[in-house]
Amino acid sequence: MTAPPDYSPMFELLAALNDEETRRLSPAAALSADGRRRRAEERIGYRQHFAQDADRILHSRAYTRYIDKTQVFCLISNDHITHRVLHVQLVSRIARTIGRFLRLNEDLIEAIALGHDIGHPPFGHAGEHVLSSLCSVHDLPPFQHNIQSVRALERLERKGRGWNLTLQTLDGILCHDGEVHAARLAPEPLGDFAGFDAKLTAKSADPAINLLPMTLEACVVRLADTVAYIGRDIEDAIILGLIRRDDIPAGPRQLLGETNGSIVYSLVTDLIGHSRVTPPDCPLTAGTDYIGFSQPVAEALDELKRFNYEKIYLSQQTRQHIPMIERCYRDLFSFYLRHLEDGTSDRLHVDLMGDLEDSYTRYQPPAARVRDFIAGMTDDYFLAQAAAIGCPVPPRL
Repeated sequence: MTAPPDYSPMFELLAALNDEETRRLSPAAALSADGRRRRAEERIGYRQHFAQDADRILHSRAYTRYIDKTQVFCLISNDHITHRVLHVQLVSRIARTIGRFLRLNEDLIEAIALGHDIGHPPFGHAGEHVLSSLCSVHDLPPFQHNIQSVRALERLERKGRGWNLTLQTLDGILCHDGEVHAARLAPEPLGDFAGFDAKLTAKSADPAINLLPMTLEACVVRLADTVAYIGRDIEDAIILGLIRRDDIPAGPRQLLGETNGSIVYSLVTDLIGHSRVTPPDCPLTAGTDYIGFSQPVAEALDELKRFNYEKIYLSQQTRQHIPMIERCYRDLFSFYLRHLEDGTSDRLHVDLMGDLEDSYTRYQPPAARVRDFIAGMTDDYFLAQAAAIGCPVPPRL
């Protein structure tokens, strides 16, 4: 009889890696050994917690569907225009660079970055807005993609079992909120999953609440999210003819540059230079560490954001197909909801979340099941399903 493999050397290496973190990283960094999961795991693995989280997210079905989800521009037949999958990779890369120079935990940064947009529905923020309206009509909390990201990774993946990610990763995903402008972020300690659940419930009830992450790593990802999209969206808009390069406001252009590369470099350099993170082997003073830009750069970034909103995100060309997409959302939601309420969903050629564990299918109202199903769709699948029920769909340009 063959003896079972001896994994003890791997656990010795794990202990050495954890020890190395305590020497190499800032005392304000999140240590892998401190990762906390909601449920004890049957198999005790030799992987570090946050590295394992990143792999679980990368192997999730929801991550696979990033590949056909809108970032800003939809229905464009141009392979050089940014999709959601590229955006999250850019956030991960930029945030890890910042984290490396500040001596923070790159594995936690990567896990948060890869998972931060998992809950985005088809067609980006336009889809999020109409899905939120539909939720409110059907007595559900307003739809928020960060909450849906947590929901997908905790309750929908793996047929309802979820991935059992660490508290630190889930909190970073919940709190990423890159749309809120912030010059500086400092973490707010969080003790356990009970505190996390209270935080999520409060945000679900009031989307205006500005949640603060529990780790400096999550603060890095939240600011890196903006760094990743601000210049990239400008490049995409120039390719599509929405703006010219000399349309970029003079102040930000002079301070940050006029190309995505120069903008990213300027923002990352400023962020590294003006953040306050206790160096390794130095005593930690609670409440003194933060991630942030200098005041001039924060103001230039804010001006650039306002420029992007006015000239790109809210432009007529960017939004030309939104009315048709909104109608498709409403028609699909009504169609699926009617079949669930009538008990005729088994006649459809789609599975309205019916393959999840009984704890989900038994206790979720029909509208919640429809929300979860639509939120997980890719753009193309959404349009195919809308066309299948007779809803006019916009053409690809």
